[in-house]
Amino acid sequence: MSQEEKDLEKEQPVVETPATEEQESTSEHTSQQGRHKRERRKRSDRHDENAGKVQELGAKLIEANDKYVRMYSEYENYRKRTNMEKADLILNGGKDIVKAILPVVDDMERALQAMADGDTAKEGVQLIYNKLMTILSQKGLKEIEAKGKKFDENLHEAITQFPAADEAQKGMVVDVVEKGYFLNEKVLRYAKVVVAI
Repeated sequence: MSQEEKDLEKEQPVVETPATEEQESTSEHTSQQGRHKRERRKRSDRHDENAGKVQELGAKLIEANDKYVRMYSEYENYRKRTNMEKADLILNGGKDIVKAILPVVDDMERALQAMADGDTAKEGVQLIYNKLMTILSQKGLKEIEAKGKKFDENLHEAITQFPAADEAQKGMVVDVVEKGYFLNEKVLRYAKVVVAI
């Protein structure tokens, strides 16, 4: 091409040929596809973002639920423990007073043994003793049976040992030096006993 031809081309206006309907619909379709792809990407991004938030909230819910369950169980344990302590306090609240009265009971028993039968004073002391023992038994005091029973270190305190007359008597309580007592099924005072060996 010569210089003149080139100059002529430059001078001639470029005529755009009108796009056919097919070309226009294809370009519209392509632009719609692009738009749809962008919208899908946005939705996918939002979905991923929402899924992350849902997982985060789910983890927080599990953590809060775990804290709630632990706190509830701690409260239940606390409530049960305090109820048991209250019940124990009610049952054994007079423990010290009853324990302090036991030597007086022992003295009354000794006095009754020392008094002669038919003595009017003995009858009066016996009535007072019976009344006191009735009141104490209503409060949960009960004598530990020891004489003739097998020695039990959970209930008896061996003061002395005595040689057994026969094999059947070995390990048995031969005599009671001081009575033992339960208070509401708990040992208040151990029975002081003589054991056959």
